[in-house]
Amino acid sequence: MDEFEAILETGGAAAVELAASAVAERGGKTVPCPNCQKPMIGPFCALCGQPLNTHRRSLGRLLHEIVKDVASFDSRILRTAKALMIQPGELPKAFREGRTQRYVPSVRLYFFVSLLFFLFLSFTGIALMQFNLVVKHTRLTHDGHGQVFKEQDGKREKLEGFTADKNGKLIFIKAAGDEAISTLDNNTIADGKLHDELSGKITFFHRVVPESPKDKPFIDKKLDEARSSIHVEGDGVQWIKKGLDGTLERLKDSPAALNDPLTTWIPRILFVLLPLFAILLAIFYRRQRKHFLFVDHLVFSLTMHSFVFVVLIGAALAAQVMSAHWVARLTLGVLALYLFLSLKVFYGQGWVKTGLKFTGIAFIYAVFFLVPALVFALAASVFGA
Repeated sequence: MDEFEAILETGGAAAVELAASAVAERGGKTVPCPNCQKPMIGPFCALCGQPLNTHRRSLGRLLHEIVKDVASFDSRILRTAKALMIQPGELPKAFREGRTQRYVPSVRLYFFVSLLFFLFLSFTGIALMQFNLVVKHTRLTHDGHGQVFKEQDGKREKLEGFTADKNGKLIFIKAAGDEAISTLDNNTIADGKLHDELSGKITFFHRVVPESPKDKPFIDKKLDEARSSIHVEGDGVQWIKKGLDGTLERLKDSPAALNDPLTTWIPRILFVLLPLFAILLAIFYRRQRKHFLFVDHLVFSLTMHSFVFVVLIGAALAAQVMSAHWVARLTLGVLALYLFLSLKVFYGQGWVKTGLKFTGIAFIYAVFFLVPALVFALAASVFGA
């Protein structure tokens, strides 16, 4: 192979010398290439590709070329963004058909969009996940009829399932067939005094909100009690207690304590899921293996995961103005529709067959790949793996 390339290079150089001689015989002039010193008979060297004019351009000419390059680059990005957002299946189909110059390569697109997602979270101060510790101030009261009322955050509501005796002691009523069994809870009294309760709530895509300084001593006390209550037997599993202790200690200082390790682990996990999803596609479309190489399935996987990051950016924005319940349902709906249409366009099968394969692929990927991977990422963040 090296000998063949040497022959081609030698032949090319001889052809250039011959052309230069012909130009000189006709009264033309040639100049040596600034890079390889071979004669140049045009604006570019025929051997190494070096342009004749590489500098000493006017400012106007330089600005014109910069604008031209940026416009060409932007048009490619815009075409890729349009295809990714509103043309499901177009990008992997274009790759399979050889229309690669119109769009950004799938690997580059994936890394660009994933980087954009995490930069967006960083600049906006939005955390992937927070474990918010909230102190609720609760007051229990009762009336002359034994009804118990709970006052919390300025709201008063009847506490169902309980009644109180004349001293305010709560009686828990539990239905058991036709009888009512009443048990007295001597530890709880509806005496109208204010009590503090610590509750936890997991939130996604919310801005980091610091804890109230006045509540911090109470939170620290409750977390210390929780840490001391963790008992693990055996030297081989002491790392569990150590990991939980460390996580609780971090949560004392910040509700978003798990956000940084999650941000580190999730890109790694998703990168592993890329080929696994491609393998899953290859299994479901194994009868089309003569028409679809594994690299085609891999490009499809890259494009689909790139779209996931775009949707997650939208979900993070929507979570600021919508309830988490609706954001989750909308996100899952958009991803499911996009995957279904992408499968239909890229593999070109009928609606029914595509629907059946979509159901199988989505179920297996979610249950056996995605959920275990996210659980692993969370465990690695908690235990500091």
